[in-house]
Amino acid sequence: MHHVILGAGPAGVVAAETLRKADPAAKITLIGGEPEPPYSRMAIPYYLSGDIGEVGTYLRTDASHYGSLDIDYVQGRADAIFVGQKKLKLAGGSELDYGTLLIATGASPIWPRIDGLKSPGVHACWTLEDARNIIHLAERDQPVVLMGAGFIGSIILEALVKKEVKLTVVEREDRMVPRMMDETAGAMLKNWCETKGITILTSTEVTKVEQNADGLTIHVSSGDTLPAKLLVVAAGVQSNIGFLASSGITIDHGIKVDNHMATNVPDIYAAGDVAQAKDMSTGEYSVLAIQPTAVEHGRIAALNMAGQPTPHEGSLNMNVLDTIGLISSSFGSWMGVDGGDSTRSVDEVHSKYLRLEFDGDKLVGAQTVGLTEHIGVVRGLIQTGLRLGAWRDKLIKSPQRLAEAYVATAQGISPA
Repeated sequence: MHHVILGAGPAGVVAAETLRKADPAAKITLIGGEPEPPYSRMAIPYYLSGDIGEVGTYLRTDASHYGSLDIDYVQGRADAIFVGQKKLKLAGGSELDYGTLLIATGASPIWPRIDGLKSPGVHACWTLEDARNIIHLAERDQPVVLMGAGFIGSIILEALVKKEVKLTVVEREDRMVPRMMDETAGAMLKNWCETKGITILTSTEVTKVEQNADGLTIHVSSGDTLPAKLLVVAAGVQSNIGFLASSGITIDHGIKVDNHMATNVPDIYAAGDVAQAKDMSTGEYSVLAIQPTAVEHGRIAALNMAGQPTPHEGSLNMNVLDTIGLISSSFGSWMGVDGGDSTRSVDEVHSKYLRLEFDGDKLVGAQTVGLTEHIGVVRGLIQTGLRLGAWRDKLIKSPQRLAEAYVATAQGISPA
């Protein structure tokens, strides 16, 4: 059997390693689209800030790792898949036969249609090459504009702050991390950043980019202009599925898969940021573009490719973010569910926030700011679906008792 893995991010690498254990005699080809060894995109901000070197971003630092596992690692990008012939065509015209195929092509940055956005001095922060370009331009005390304050943008923000640039963040929504946090939590993050000397412009859009003798002039929707040596674009990502348009593989926001990570085409699977798989919080199928989910997808897809039926029970939608020392998190159905109940604890002065979402007596979603002690408890309650019974009413009144409720419920102890 020849297992071909298209994409060498966390999903692809874990899939290749899992396949080698599960199918020792098989031929395995891992295809990466960039000139560097397989690396983690989530490590790029740490490279950008100088916390790690470039090698520190590599998923496996031993140069002989893939060869020692008899995994053939090659560079290439997919051009088309011919499912009837079980052939993969790469850019440049070469073709590869496969027995099973895993598509783990990940995602790419979204580039809004804005005049001048592709000017020199404008970069995404998605690849190692992007990071090298940003490092060259992000000099101490130089003006830098970051477009986007979502999850990825906020991680980049942290790295740019460590570069000691004069940072302005432009976010089109009314708050930071709008797809992770509600208005209260997003405002806390904004206020925290502003106390650190960062300018945060919410409900504001970049409308035009112009070059000048000193670098860039960034026009925004308020009518103001911002000087910049560098503009970093973090306007979201989209799954890399364009090459599948005529393949016969069912696609939507990503590649639709079943509970074994299989597509509608026999012997073709998908994993990671390209896979539209089950969200355990909602039961729906969606793209959850986070690294732990990609790793989980890759492992499960590989076992099924090797003939070991392994169901995917669903991934937990979760994000944990460090914003210049303020830790925030969101889990599951953080915006609540129809017919559910919600409770909040707010401490604006100390930047602490806890919001819990219930469906009956189950915790199904949560947000935290400045309360790291609750993160493990929240994750455990949502993933296990533990029924809180009478503790649910206690938490509605006193959400700070979350850890107490978790331990007591697990031990069968009712509240006093």
